[in-house]
Amino acid sequence: MAVDDISFHINKGEVVGLLGPNGAGKTTTMKILTCFISATAGKASIDGHDTFDEPFQVREQIGYLPESCPLYHDMDVSTYLDFIAEIRGIPPTDRKRAVEKVISDCDLGKVTRKLIGHLSKGYRQRVGLAQALIHDPKVLVLDEPTSGLDPNQIRDILKLINDLGQEKTVIHSTHILSEVEATSDRVLIINNGRIVAQGTPKELMARAHGTTVYVTAKGDDLQAQLASAPFVAKAVRIGDAADGFVRLTLNGAGEKDISLEVFRLAVSKGWLVSELRAETASLEDVFAKLTRG
Repeated sequence: MAVDDISFHINKGEVVGLLGPNGAGKTTTMKILTCFISATAGKASIDGHDTFDEPFQVREQIGYLPESCPLYHDMDVSTYLDFIAEIRGIPPTDRKRAVEKVISDCDLGKVTRKLIGHLSKGYRQRVGLAQALIHDPKVLVLDEPTSGLDPNQIRDILKLINDLGQEKTVIHSTHILSEVEATSDRVLIINNGRIVAQGTPKELMARAHGTTVYVTAKGDDLQAQLASAPFVAKAVRIGDAADGFVRLTLNGAGEKDISLEVFRLAVSKGWLVSELRAETASLEDVFAKLTRG
């Protein structure tokens, strides 16, 4: 089983990242949404059209970039995009304008007459995005759009996704967490074919028990008083510093940063504080917790 009873809704104009380890079910989910394969149970719809009953109407609404985009390597970029415009049903009078627009949007002006087979991986990804955009779809489905690219190419593609997200609904999959934080309004974390969490990156990071506060201080009965404070869930002594100072880590009782409350308590008790540092849980922490346990 590749996808096991998942359910989600994506709003118009959202950029949503499907995040999960390799083999989690991201690509299968996208293939179902794009009518590439049919689900053995359940229903999926795009813009009100059922992917099983109305596949042609669904395909009219979406632009799809598979992980390995099947380009025609013996065509030049301009000829290929004109061909895609034709098979997408764009009228002859509108094709030139459509091709010119995606060439501009995807920054392909320097390579329009080059054979696709002679392009770098980054430019081939841009051509793949251009073919997905040429009919001006409402929804973009991008399967690991930065796979195999160098850092500069990744930055360019992520900027393009951000720009596209201003006017289209975008669903993109990845297993690279920094890409999700850079592009997505909302994240769906998939593991073993199931959605194990969903929310904004900030909401998901809050699930890893909020903020850890590191404090180095000196004072009477310091650890016991911090441990009994209502805003502290756990206080652990991690070592001693010079001149009687002790090092502690504190976990908040809620999801917010408790460093201000710790500072106020230290002032009221007259403690000497040489370090007070807050460290928020990262998306990597949440991802590891949800996919490894």
